[in-house]
Amino acid sequence: MDEKRNSHKAPGRADRIGISLAEFFRRWPDDESAEEWFEAKRWPNGVACPKCGSINVRRIESRKPMPFRCRDCRGHFSVKYGTLMQSSKLGLQTWLLAFYLLSTGLKGTSSLKLHRDLGVTQKTAWYLAHRIREAMSIEDFDFCGPVEADETYIGGLEKNKHKDKRMKAAGGPVGKAIVAGVKDRCSNRVSARVVADTKAPTLTKLVADHVEPGTAVFTDEARGYLPLSKMGYGHFSVSHSVGQYVDGMAHTNGMESFWAMLKRGYHGVYHLMSPEHLHRYVNEFSHRHNVRPRDTDVQMADLVRLADHKHLPYERLIANGTWARRRELAH
Repeated sequence: MDEKRNSHKAPGRADRIGISLAEFFRRWPDDESAEEWFEAKRWPNGVACPKCGSINVRRIESRKPMPFRCRDCRGHFSVKYGTLMQSSKLGLQTWLLAFYLLSTGLKGTSSLKLHRDLGVTQKTAWYLAHRIREAMSIEDFDFCGPVEADETYIGGLEKNKHKDKRMKAAGGPVGKAIVAGVKDRCSNRVSARVVADTKAPTLTKLVADHVEPGTAVFTDEARGYLPLSKMGYGHFSVSHSVGQYVDGMAHTNGMESFWAMLKRGYHGVYHLMSPEHLHRYVNEFSHRHNVRPRDTDVQMADLVRLADHKHLPYERLIANGTWARRRELAH
């Protein structure tokens, strides 16, 4: 194994161990080696039945009908069972490579690139990527503060839309989806979600879900944040509308940096994040931001943990529209 800690003269994170693409295929040249890795990460204390939790498990040499059989509940299972990979016919090396690409692609990885790199159809790559994004759903954690809170708008310009899809109003955020988020300056973690509006109950709830009263909260001048002071928070704001972006400790530059990365992915990689699936893309960028300081191997292992007890049937994924609307195609 020749993982190397990045040189401090190299760009990007130099304090963590990365895995090159060449090293990836040396470590996991086939499905068997990938399966061993998945088993070790999912069951570090030994194989356990995902149905009943028993460790009284027998490995079946013929692998028929599955590699493992629980002696207690008598069920058969594999390392895919009970995870987002369940029922997938793709090999485990393909899944592991997808984990690797989506963990290391800072601006995202389009379904067309996955289609080419994994050797699967674009439709399969699109479904596979959304299942991984489903595993990236934000975990519950509290921020110690101080925190920044901000919101942004995602979507195309009204003038660029087909005439029958334009809204009568024009300009600004019209016709766009709203994403709000908070960033903890202490841990550098971000939590972001798609919201229905920028009214006070919506924005203050986002803060209250992660931050205890008494914490300093920095925002822009949006009126939705005004009740924070009455809720016991130390609320400080800057007025972007008059060109004020920093006032001592008061600024939202951390959240603005996160929005910039999200929009680079939107414009440069995906080109379209449909409203039906926007929350998964937001989860993807939030998760990748939060685990970025970790070694690549740890990032991939985190996805194995998060994939447990997650399932996204294709029928549910496409339930809110037609396939053509959701082909996030990229060059």
